[in-house]
Amino acid sequence: MPYEPPTHTVERSLRATTGAKIIAGVDEVGRGAWAGPVTVCAAITGLRRPPEGLTDSKLLTVKRRTVLAEELRTWVTSYALGHASPEEIDGLGMTASLRLAAVRALEALPVRPDAVILDGKHDYLGTPWRVRTVIKGDQSCVAVAAASVIAKVQRDKMMAELGIDHADFCFADNAGYPSPVHKAALAERGPTPHHRLSWAYLDALPQWRHLKKVRTWVEGSVPEIEGQLGFDF
Repeated sequence: MPYEPPTHTVERSLRATTGAKIIAGVDEVGRGAWAGPVTVCAAITGLRRPPEGLTDSKLLTVKRRTVLAEELRTWVTSYALGHASPEEIDGLGMTASLRLAAVRALEALPVRPDAVILDGKHDYLGTPWRVRTVIKGDQSCVAVAAASVIAKVQRDKMMAELGIDHADFCFADNAGYPSPVHKAALAERGPTPHHRLSWAYLDALPQWRHLKKVRTWVEGSVPEIEGQLGFDF
């Protein structure tokens, strides 16, 4: 398929229909990983022409993604990152952890956005944020694509640093996602302090299954966490 660059169509629509002037694109990385945080980037771009080749981070080579992220950091009007730790993911579940990380990113921006474009079909932010969800927004929306690339490169760097003390897991290569090397290291050595211990992969590791953390509530029914949103990570 030919490359179709992201546009400002959604941003222009929000400006026209809601009067929003400052619009942040938000995307996450690390949702499906077995280890490491979930990371969210919020990026404000205005309506300027984006750097050549901008698209969903997953469609870019590592080299191109890394170079593009450096360019984006100075090209965007502003951006901020938020993280939710493995401990928070184990304690709150993924949906609440995504919101926690996203709010941390949004509140770290120098200005509060009037509206947020959120990648995907599920609004995990909710009130008081004015949210427009866009399926494949990381391919079609400039601000979301920028957030996608910055978030991916930053989290990959974090995972490589975490992996220095756990060389057998090869976090620099797999970023905490399941891979043959990662699975073999888990079976032999058990989870590191950076692993999510409430996840089902531990069910397949009898010698480490006793470490699994079990939540007593169903995902989506977690008690209100507003009082935790200001925690630093």
